[in-house]
Amino acid sequence: MARKGSIKTPLTILAISITLFVTLSHRLHRHVVHQSTSLSTSFLYLSSPPPPLPSLTPLPQFLSPPPYPPPSRILNFASLSTLLAVKEDSSATSASSSISTVSILIPDWEVLVIASPETPLTPGENYTCYFGSNLSTPARFAGELSFGRGTVFKCVLPENNRLRSRYTEPRVVRSDQIQIPQSESEIDAPDLHRWNSLAYESFTTQHDVVLFVKGVNSRQGNNRPASHLRCVFGDDPSSAVRTAVTSSAQEVFRCVRPQLPENSPQKVSVTLEIIHRKDADALILPSVAQYAPHEGRTIEFSKPKSLMCACTMVYNVGKFLREWVTYHASVGVEKFILYDNDSNDGLDRTVQELNRAGYDVRMIYWPWPKTQEAGFSHCALCAEHICQWMAFIDVDEFILSPGWMDHRKPNPNMLMSSLLPKGTNPARVGQVSVKCVEFGPSNQTEHPVQGVTQGYTCRRKFDRRHKSIVMLEAVHPSLMNMVHHFKLREGFKTSQLGKHRAIVNHYKYQAWPEFKAKFRRRVSAYVVDWRQSINPKSNDRVPGLGFEAVEPPRWAQKFCEKTDERLKVLTRRWFGVNSSAMIWQSAFQLLG
Repeated sequence: MARKGSIKTPLTILAISITLFVTLSHRLHRHVVHQSTSLSTSFLYLSSPPPPLPSLTPLPQFLSPPPYPPPSRILNFASLSTLLAVKEDSSATSASSSISTVSILIPDWEVLVIASPETPLTPGENYTCYFGSNLSTPARFAGELSFGRGTVFKCVLPENNRLRSRYTEPRVVRSDQIQIPQSESEIDAPDLHRWNSLAYESFTTQHDVVLFVKGVNSRQGNNRPASHLRCVFGDDPSSAVRTAVTSSAQEVFRCVRPQLPENSPQKVSVTLEIIHRKDADALILPSVAQYAPHEGRTIEFSKPKSLMCACTMVYNVGKFLREWVTYHASVGVEKFILYDNDSNDGLDRTVQELNRAGYDVRMIYWPWPKTQEAGFSHCALCAEHICQWMAFIDVDEFILSPGWMDHRKPNPNMLMSSLLPKGTNPARVGQVSVKCVEFGPSNQTEHPVQGVTQGYTCRRKFDRRHKSIVMLEAVHPSLMNMVHHFKLREGFKTSQLGKHRAIVNHYKYQAWPEFKAKFRRRVSAYVVDWRQSINPKSNDRVPGLGFEAVEPPRWAQKFCEKTDERLKVLTRRWFGVNSSAMIWQSAFQLLG
């Protein structure tokens, strides 16, 4: 008996050991698989865009949205007012230190944080984005949304948070009050909005509501039918008011104005609902856009309208702006409207100085990445009451008429007399198209101190592409544009000017330090970013330039096929202070 017992005991121990080994191996395997899956997914999100939302039309690789976040308490419907209310109901300790915000994850792991306009902010204070688990990054003040819709901060998602399967909103706190109790679980924080699927702006007209949305029409020329969509007004999907969508083009959607209950708040959330999806239920998109039925939105009413204005989207163009404004104002542009795409070079100070000097420069803070077409549509809406014609040109583009070469001084009638149609015509001209010529670095290795018109004098031989001056009342209700031109209403036509009438000098390929800055991001929604290895032979790419910001050999001599000093000579005659300085150069020196 003793012998049997002695044999049984080792067998029992062996069995227990095997069981423990199998159990531990299984758990270790699950842990490794989970970690490797998270790491793989995060790496794909960082290096190339993740797959599209389920059941939606597949998107091109470079426009695919991040994976849709897992179900949370806000589900598919999340609005600015709803999320702000959630945060206002937080614990007393949190309320004393954090401010009411809603956040969006945008490319390059940046987080846009929108603070409610009712939230008191302390001028001059430093703020921090707190992500929980003792992880935080500085919150940089970025700008004020137009029409008093809130203050925007920017911060970077901590690297340790990028490997997670779920991204949650940070709390924005004063840097000297960052002590948030550890008991405040990250599980209670709402999920970060994903930029690739979001209603981000709205504009109320006398007749309808215009909504700007990412993630619905993500392919150029492929627009989801308006009948497949509805506009949703209100924070609660079960009680929200739904209206028809009358137009669907690019990122712009027109909605019938809702009849809201009398007790509705002054501002309510507005978003889109996709009601026709293949083998899927209706989907309500997240939103940070708001509808204010009693709030008119325009840049500013002025009577009479300005005959000629210019609109452009800008990023860090402070050093170029004075030259561009001075020149175009002298030939007839009365107002300049800048959509600031999150500049951080002191652009606002330059604008203030220009306004004090007598120019009319308006700036709209527009933090949304890759939305140039939508920004131009928004500009056409905003400026309809203050401008008759709008030149959609960039800050590195200068309109020149060869007929001006004989003028000793500029005058404000030049653009009107040289470019705009005269008299009446049954087939009315609603848009004037001007061809572009592209200038190269012209042996410059840094920004020319006298300005681009003086420093860049060698260009490509043949014209490429065009820019347009548009009569705003002729713009099609869809607001569709290809950046270079707009779709027009029926009954209007586009007049294409010959180069003997006008040309646009596009100082496109500048000295390498300036051109390198463009690698930050392309602004068009439908043009692949410089650093993405997609469409290498596209006309939007630079010949001889790869996917990295590495200076090609002999960059300073590239794109030089023809010397063209017409605008250099003309601007020297008009704006030269002496033999070695220009009026805009002297002004910048005075500004210090």
